[in-house]
Amino acid sequence: MTAKPVRPPSYRWFIVGQYTLLTILAFIFVFPIVFMLVSSLKPDMQLLRDTSSLNAFLPIGDISLNNYGAAFERVPILQFLFNSIFITSVTVLGGMVINSMAAYSFAILRWRGKNLILAIIIASFIIPFEAIAVPLLLIVNGLPWIGAEGLKIGWLNSLHVQIIPFLVSSFQIFLFYQFFRDLPYELVEAARIDGASSFQIYWRVVVPISGPVFATAAILRFLDMWNQFMWPLMTTQSEQFRPVMVGLQYFFQLDIAWGEIMAYLSIITIPVLILYLSLQRAFITSIASTGIKG
Repeated sequence: MTAKPVRPPSYRWFIVGQYTLLTILAFIFVFPIVFMLVSSLKPDMQLLRDTSSLNAFLPIGDISLNNYGAAFERVPILQFLFNSIFITSVTVLGGMVINSMAAYSFAILRWRGKNLILAIIIASFIIPFEAIAVPLLLIVNGLPWIGAEGLKIGWLNSLHVQIIPFLVSSFQIFLFYQFFRDLPYELVEAARIDGASSFQIYWRVVVPISGPVFATAAILRFLDMWNQFMWPLMTTQSEQFRPVMVGLQYFFQLDIAWGEIMAYLSIITIPVLILYLSLQRAFITSIASTGIKG
């Protein structure tokens, strides 16, 4: 039996200090969420009074769920949640397929001009969405209506106007490209020798071993779409099609109820926390194994 190496006392103190620092950082990042959840249970006067002390993070005083009931009465939260979940889910799933296939063509396939097109896609990072929002709105407004005769629907004030323009993402293409180009090329060559087509290689070889990057793309795209505000505000007028972030402005009309705002924010934060906690391991793995770090 080999003897275990004896760690010097300085190493042990280093480990203790490291975990202490990580614990402090964890508390710092958790504090805003704790403040939001606790504040959602307090009436406005107590909420504002407690912000000057540590009581803001403690569920003490007049605690109740009244703010949640009032929030449901003020805005159609369930409708907004359905809209956001549907828009985000379709965009994330459809975008992962489209963008990963595009990245696969850049990283694995050989065709003329792909480097130039990839460079253009990467260069588009510098263009903020605010710069193209109005031109995009004019383009969308001029598109023909879709659907069968008598059931045609327009583009403005709809769910699909919040989905289709965001299915393609230059950042996601670059993210998938960075991951795919580092995959073992021998697997691709072996599949080609066995007679697999390009799509079969993508679906049966590349996708099964690319779980971490798909998880990362899902989380980042989910956050991006879940937090959409300007575009839905520009393109929708009916509550039937508005997402949760646009619903937040309802609480700043007439009287501002901070407890109700905290309750509303707590409700719409739950899906984000669930998604991240379920995919965090794959997300961290992808960050460590792709070029997203620069």
